[in-house]
Amino acid sequence: MRNFALVALIALALPAAAAADQTCKPVVGHFEASLVFPPECTSPVGLCTAGRVWGGLQGTYAFTMTSIQNSVAVPSISFFTGDSEVTLKNGSVVHGTDTGSIDLGPDGGFASLITFSGGTTGQIRLRGQLDLAEGTTSGDYIGTICTP
Repeated sequence: MRNFALVALIALALPAAAAADQTCKPVVGHFEASLVFPPECTSPVGLCTAGRVWGGLQGTYAFTMTSIQNSVAVPSISFFTGDSEVTLKNGSVVHGTDTGSIDLGPDGGFASLITFSGGTTGQIRLRGQLDLAEGTTSGDYIGTICTP
């Protein structure tokens, strides 16, 4: 029984030690992008963007919407999921899952949460404007990024 307790304690400590090996830092910044159209856009719902980020994260990014569901309460609002990829200035690529809401009406606002996974983890919250007439989006982000 004593050996089992020791093994259990070691097993519980391992994930904490792995998490402790990461270096986390707060990030704040801005983004801007343009709509991307097929064939470059492979979204099953037809919405992709590509652009740049600066501030705490610096580089380029691409977003591909993977699902969208209309809101019952406000007809112009929809909820979405997507895949985000940020290519940092140093060449490393960070992958994340994007979830949020978007107003496809004349106001064109959106808010989302990107959860990064893989070697780099963390989350950033985004808010911005989508101008469908211009085919552009821009806004700001804040969050935490953890690297191995």
